[in-house]
Amino acid sequence: MGWWRKTVVVLMAVFGLATATFAGEKEVKAKVEAFLGAPAVSSVRAVPYGGLYEVVLTTGEVVYTDEKVSYILTGSIIDTAKREDITAKRMDELARIDFSALPLDRAIKIVRGKGTRVMATFEDPNCTFCKKLAKELQSVDDVTIYVFLYPILGPDSVDKAKRIWCAPDRAQTWVAWMTEGKPIPDAASCDTKAIEQNMALGEKLRVSGTPTIFLASGDRLGGYLPAAKLEERLKRVR
Repeated sequence: MGWWRKTVVVLMAVFGLATATFAGEKEVKAKVEAFLGAPAVSSVRAVPYGGLYEVVLTTGEVVYTDEKVSYILTGSIIDTAKREDITAKRMDELARIDFSALPLDRAIKIVRGKGTRVMATFEDPNCTFCKKLAKELQSVDDVTIYVFLYPILGPDSVDKAKRIWCAPDRAQTWVAWMTEGKPIPDAASCDTKAIEQNMALGEKLRVSGTPTIFLASGDRLGGYLPAAKLEERLKRVR
């Protein structure tokens, strides 16, 4: 057999394998959604262990199944040789975002010191842990914080978010309210569509609670962190 014939055979085999894998993944997606009774699957991929398929749900949860979807496994898969939680590592990857794609013009910009380190937060003005975070951030230096108003706790949160956004000095108003509880002024009306857009963005990024922090690396930190822990994470960003 000539070299070109061998090349064609190899390419056909590779193409056939890729097609079979793709078809298998589509079938697994359809079967899982049929079992759940809803279009709840974000992605499916075959993984190189256990003859399993990784199924990422639209909620961000990761589960596993076999090719026939005979069983669905929840929980962590541990690589015993590396002593590594494969599922946790994968979920961290899925939670990461492209920080450079964030629409920072729709956020409140707060600069501390030189502001060379950068982070973004999604916060609700009535969120207790957001207020704790705001107080902790008072002691974090050399950082620029982009606060995306994300009022998910009800109509009063929406009203407060709009008044903060329309305030003459958004950053000062936000910090004063979150750290000291100073009343939010009845600001003049302004275009508040940024808040609606932030709500849509948060849903797209699977921001299910506040505060949610994103570092410049794209890493997601869910929930409140004390200043010391936040400093540790900021130092690890390259």
